[in-house]
Amino acid sequence: MRATFPPSGIQLRPRSFLSKRPLSRPQWEEISVMDERNTPMRTYQVCNVMEANQNNWLRTRHISREGAQRVYIEIKFTLRDCNSLPGVPGTCKETFNMYYYESNNANLWFIKESQYVKIDTIAADESFTQVDVGDRVMKLNTEVRDISNLSKKGFYLAFQDLGACIALVSVRVFYKKCPLTVLNLAQFPDTITGGDTALVEVHGMCVNASEEFEAPKMYCSADGGWLVPIGRCVCKPGFEENKDVCQPCRPGTYKASATDAYCTKCPPHSSSPQEQAEECVCEKGFHRAETDPRSMACTRPPSAPENPISTVNETCVTLEWSPPRDTGGRGDITYSLHCRKCSGDGRKCTPCGSSVHFVPRQFGLLSASVLVTDLQPDSNYSFTVESQNGVSDLSPTPRGTVVINVTTSQTGDVLLTRRLFNPLLLLCPPLQNQREQNYTVLKTRSNMMTVDGLKPGTTYVFRVRARTDGGYGSYGGEIELETSHEGKEVKNKHLFTRDLSFSLFFFLFIILCNWIAGFIFPPPRLPGSRTYIHPHTYEDPNQAVRDFAKEIDASNIRIERVIGAGEFGEVCSGRLRVQGKREIYVAIKSLKAGYSDKQRRDFLSEASIMGQFDHPNIIRLEGVVTRCKPVMIITEFMENGSLDTFLKKHDGQFTVIQLVGMLRGIASGMKYLSDMSYVHRDLAARNILVNSNLVCKVSDFGLSRVLEDDPEAAYTTRGGKIPIRWTAPEAIAYRKFTSASDVWSYGIVMWEVISYGERPYWEMSNQDVIKAIDEGYRLPAPMDCPVVLHQLMLDCWEKGRSDRPKFGQIVTILDKLIRNPASLRELDPSTPEFSVNTVDEWLEAIKMGQYKENFSSAGYVSLDSVLYISVSELSKMGVTLAGHQKKILSSAQGLQTQGTHVQV
Repeated sequence: MRATFPPSGIQLRPRSFLSKRPLSRPQWEEISVMDERNTPMRTYQVCNVMEANQNNWLRTRHISREGAQRVYIEIKFTLRDCNSLPGVPGTCKETFNMYYYESNNANLWFIKESQYVKIDTIAADESFTQVDVGDRVMKLNTEVRDISNLSKKGFYLAFQDLGACIALVSVRVFYKKCPLTVLNLAQFPDTITGGDTALVEVHGMCVNASEEFEAPKMYCSADGGWLVPIGRCVCKPGFEENKDVCQPCRPGTYKASATDAYCTKCPPHSSSPQEQAEECVCEKGFHRAETDPRSMACTRPPSAPENPISTVNETCVTLEWSPPRDTGGRGDITYSLHCRKCSGDGRKCTPCGSSVHFVPRQFGLLSASVLVTDLQPDSNYSFTVESQNGVSDLSPTPRGTVVINVTTSQTGDVLLTRRLFNPLLLLCPPLQNQREQNYTVLKTRSNMMTVDGLKPGTTYVFRVRARTDGGYGSYGGEIELETSHEGKEVKNKHLFTRDLSFSLFFFLFIILCNWIAGFIFPPPRLPGSRTYIHPHTYEDPNQAVRDFAKEIDASNIRIERVIGAGEFGEVCSGRLRVQGKREIYVAIKSLKAGYSDKQRRDFLSEASIMGQFDHPNIIRLEGVVTRCKPVMIITEFMENGSLDTFLKKHDGQFTVIQLVGMLRGIASGMKYLSDMSYVHRDLAARNILVNSNLVCKVSDFGLSRVLEDDPEAAYTTRGGKIPIRWTAPEAIAYRKFTSASDVWSYGIVMWEVISYGERPYWEMSNQDVIKAIDEGYRLPAPMDCPVVLHQLMLDCWEKGRSDRPKFGQIVTILDKLIRNPASLRELDPSTPEFSVNTVDEWLEAIKMGQYKENFSSAGYVSLDSVLYISVSELSKMGVTLAGHQKKILSSAQGLQTQGTHVQV
């Protein structure tokens, strides 16, 4: 969206800045001419080419910037070819200059030439000759320039002629803005853009009958386009969304919650006669409980229980019944009982009182049976069984009930059905020989018993059965108890509990081991016969994107924050909503506005490459957005960022086995790429990403575009740039990139990891690195580096490509080291302990003898003097390499703690 200002047009004012005498005529003249359609056209012209030392100025009136930080100037002009002007001096020009001056004053008459800021020198793409004019061929030139970082109320434009023949036809000044739009029920106003890469965050306002669900906002990009929205508004209850507008629900439908998407039909036995219903009203006789969801059908109380049955056992009564035929449309049926004791003729009944007991309870029964105890013998009782559900209390109609009348029998003892009465307890020690078992029978009228006289340290087995007037019941299961050795207290053996505890501990131990193994040794995904296909082999690069990358609907993406900027545009974090799954965190790379077709192809080529890979140590591509702007690449989100930055931030905080686990993951990912015949060419710690579980994943598959601006790169003789410090010698010299050259780079990554992100080759220049490697120099072992790891690095840095290990061999070596951590404890055997007496001996012992003169000149002549040396002092004396400083300081601390016995 473009906005042109000022609305009244631009007033141009000719003025000389050098001449002090009155001008007989303006140096720029306002002239009316006819265009090719014979339409009058006003122009400003100057053509003083016969005179040397021209300096003719044309200035606009004050132009208000109206809040824009960047404005664009479009000029249309014609320019005469100097060769077509006979007899002109050599000072004739075919260019002119454009300037601006910022000011809060809208009425400046005079501005010094030195106060103007130059925008550009304007040259014509096409110039005209006198013949062209005669043939009425208008060769009009159009040029657009911009001014950034404007801050004052407005500015003046000026055009300087230094001796050309020019006709200025039009000047148009405009800025860009993102237009007013409504998206996700939020309205975003007209917004003036920022700079080229700056995103302007804009907060939206919820439209008509909507409310904020998550703060709606969008970013206005530099080209006047809106980026994918963040947050959204939702229609209020009683309204549904239809084409970014909230419409009231139609009669017969409702919407109870703002988070519901659409209005829905009223549930059974309810209706909504009016529009905009938030819930449907229940029909007469039907109700909805307060805890019922509004989507639930209206229900009614149940009918009465059916088929009542009573069983009398002296003064106990068992009451049973069938559920009601009509449940009212609900499943939460419960039962309540009301007891009344009646006279012999049944005419007078009174409540039973608290002396009668109900098992399991009197009210809120879930089952259709109950045991009533402690009744009076030879008495009449009337029980009312009432069925209820969740809406019974809301109904004015009588509840469904059934009456059961019973008469208890005559007895002298109270017999309790379903309670233990006269139980027979059989106990005996579990002897080896069944013939030696002794049984003792005990009786009780209670449902519990205390047994005395037991032997200490002896196991007893109890079995229980009940007796009533009807006879004995069957025995229950065995109860095995053991008395303590100290006394006669009985205790459970808990054999099963102990076994279960041990099993649970063993099970958890197995899970923990598997989890650790899964972290260190992620399950391999064999590539089979798959081979990497370069996107450039496609005649249509867009087809490669369609073949290997899933297209994602932009509405499923929520951008949450900008986390960085890449070469092609912004990098954001956000969430991706996947159908049938919960939202996942993702990283979002967007292509900035104004891109060319080639830039779009290069940008999406990375997605075409990533989409072919499927491995736990390769960054996962979620998909792309290509059908709307901005074009985006969506990948999994790695919480800890790049490996080099992460290691520098956590210097010294990991064990060697953890670092080896990280290296094993990287090697596994590179083995996968190598098996697919893919050569990375830029393997470095900065291109490894780390997630919250410390899993390392190889990333950055756009080498051709990334390395052009890489500060670590250097020019080669064949053009292009490569990262010298990470690149194998044959790749530097002959651009021979293979999996073997990736192995060389992996060795550098190993060095970076063990040194916690230290810069390879420290402050050496790229040319010095190339020369040193060619002469056989290799990076020394970092501090506290196990000898086996440094040897593996040296193997990766073999000069001959065929002498380097394959990535599969590297994975195998690292697996063995992880399974045998003791092998990682051995430091470099070439650095045994030394007994030193002087500073020179100490420096030689730690292979820092090149600094002997530095220490001597600085006054460090005794071992005591170096005990408390600092980084700043080392820098002052010329020890500037970070790795050398770290080694000297670490060894000095060893002198302090171990005397003069030093381990290198």
